[in-house]
Amino acid sequence: MALFDYLDSVKNRDPAARSRWEVLTYPGAWAVMFHRVGHWLYGGRLYFLARLVNHIARMLTAIDIHPGAKIGRNFFIDHGFTVIGETAEIGDNVTIYQNVTLGGTNPSTGVGGKRHPTLRDGVVIGSGAQILGPIELGAGAKVGANAVVTRDVEPGATMVGIPAKPVDVESVHYSPGFIPYGTPCGEDADPAGAGFAALEAEVAMLRCEIEALKAAQAPSVRVKSA
Repeated sequence: MALFDYLDSVKNRDPAARSRWEVLTYPGAWAVMFHRVGHWLYGGRLYFLARLVNHIARMLTAIDIHPGAKIGRNFFIDHGFTVIGETAEIGDNVTIYQNVTLGGTNPSTGVGGKRHPTLRDGVVIGSGAQILGPIELGAGAKVGANAVVTRDVEPGATMVGIPAKPVDVESVHYSPGFIPYGTPCGEDADPAGAGFAALEAEVAMLRCEIEALKAAQAPSVRVKSA
């Protein structure tokens, strides 16, 4: 049954859920169910009714999903306080944590009215992240907490920082399989830390070069014979 499959998929991604019944209390699950109704009305050009369903869902769940957004199977919003725009497209088995925005840009900068992001299958978005514009996040991509993404992301890449940049580390190094919040933990996954280490190495090399130049330019000492 499709409902049981959805509840099990959420339970697999959230260790706090002990049963399907408990998942049914999640605001994210209710928001997705409301969206299915609103999207059906939206497809039938019943725009006012679709927005009314959206408004009721937002009041009850604190999650705002425009009825025009296209959402695949097993979409999980953990905790809530999320905004998803009209032309957003979300694939299967995507996970979004709290305070995430799939935001749009000025329509004149989009392609054919596309203003919001496209998330392919298996994408994980950490809490507080902002995904802005008609960009695409490839399958299995991960966005760390509070990152700001404004450019396309390669499949399987892990993005952190402002603006978001890929981290040069395999995700499996931190957590085989699903990574909660899409955020790898450790100094070697911190682009700022990696940049600082590279800067320190460059400074050390420059110091050595300066010392070598000083030694080459120092006047030689002549010893006078008695």
